[in-house]
Amino acid sequence: MRKYMMAALGGTVAGVLMATQVAGPLIAQEQQRSKTVYEQLDLFGDIFERIRAQYVEEVETDKLIEAAINGMLTSLDPHSSYLPPDDFNDMQVQTRGEFGGLGIEVTQEEGFVKVVSPMDGTPADAAGIEAGDFITHVNGETVLGLTLDQAVDMMRGPVGSEIIITVVREGTAEPFDVSIIRDTIKLVAARSRVVGNTVVVRLTTFNDQTFSGLKEGLESGAKELGGLDKVNGIVLDLRNNPGGLLTQAIQVSDAFLDKGEIVSTRGRAAGDGERFNATAGDLIGGKPMVVLINGGSASASEIVAGALQDHRRAIVVGTKSFGKGSVQTVIPLRGEGAMRLTTARYYTPSGRSIQALGVAPDIVVNQPPSRPAGTEEEDAAAPGPAARNRSEADLRGVLSNDSMSDDERKQLEAERARAEEAAKLRDEDYQLAYAVDILKGLAAIEVKP
Repeated sequence: MRKYMMAALGGTVAGVLMATQVAGPLIAQEQQRSKTVYEQLDLFGDIFERIRAQYVEEVETDKLIEAAINGMLTSLDPHSSYLPPDDFNDMQVQTRGEFGGLGIEVTQEEGFVKVVSPMDGTPADAAGIEAGDFITHVNGETVLGLTLDQAVDMMRGPVGSEIIITVVREGTAEPFDVSIIRDTIKLVAARSRVVGNTVVVRLTTFNDQTFSGLKEGLESGAKELGGLDKVNGIVLDLRNNPGGLLTQAIQVSDAFLDKGEIVSTRGRAAGDGERFNATAGDLIGGKPMVVLINGGSASASEIVAGALQDHRRAIVVGTKSFGKGSVQTVIPLRGEGAMRLTTARYYTPSGRSIQALGVAPDIVVNQPPSRPAGTEEEDAAAPGPAARNRSEADLRGVLSNDSMSDDERKQLEAERARAEEAAKLRDEDYQLAYAVDILKGLAAIEVKP
């Protein structure tokens, strides 16, 4: 009996020794790591005091600390930053849909400010700013070497005041200046229209108003056509939509999905991830869909496009999206400011991360440049509508068609008018016209999604 007890005791002692041998180096490593961190913080404090005491000009302490914090955050990625109280308040106002400014969503690339997208109906949109433009100077001062927040501060100013920004655009040989008058930006998150038998809903941003605006737009479009059964499909236009609230992207995706995953997020730790699933119910009863995207479609727009594409719920048309596949968490801090910190990547239902890759459309359709008007001589020489549209019906003494009643003839003429209206759209917006034609074709052959 004593031998067994001694053996057990020996095993316990050996276990304790083994645990001590394994834990010892780990504890030492952690102590060394903590020591290194404290040494670096001492270094920071030393530099801070030397700047305060010896810099050529007196420096405001709070500005110095704010710059240090912002430098630490912006060194991580383009979307992490410090939000002073005023900026934090502006951000909260923007998510509610009204704020002052130019109306552009920007990021930073190679030291310059890059336009993610101009917002519909804003001063920047009216001035011709395009997704992908680089802003190199503001009122003649370079933005190179500034943080994104500093560059944005340079573009801020009183409503009604003028700003001159210098733009570099791909395909344009020389930089050029653009004059913009600052204004109060009132974002209408959703706009709807009817083209032929198709309801087109354009989402300009993902703020608190987006889902309700989408729902109202779908309902008004269906009502205009005489009911949902008269609708041949939906175009969801997400072009130049820079994103916004993740919760709204999930609601918009859920509006067209009955089940399955919408998006998942994965943080640094295995337990940090979340999955968001669709609930039963489709606002349009399974009608065919086309989603329009381009290089200005980012973040929440890409969540929606990726979810509907992966579930084969919609055909995605246009050009590759921006490729912002990261999630930022806004963390309020002492002093009424906040920290915007990248905390996760998001993934489409098939497990794709679109970070820096974007959503690739099912059908690539480029938007052709606007066709300039011809000279008076060219316009005069062009055949007029009457010459272009001559047919059998225009001939003198034409034989009548006795196979149709007056009501049927009126219905045919109305259908032709709608088809001609859709055809005119190609000159105005080729990508949208292409999307409408896809839905018209699907309706013609009665393809079920």
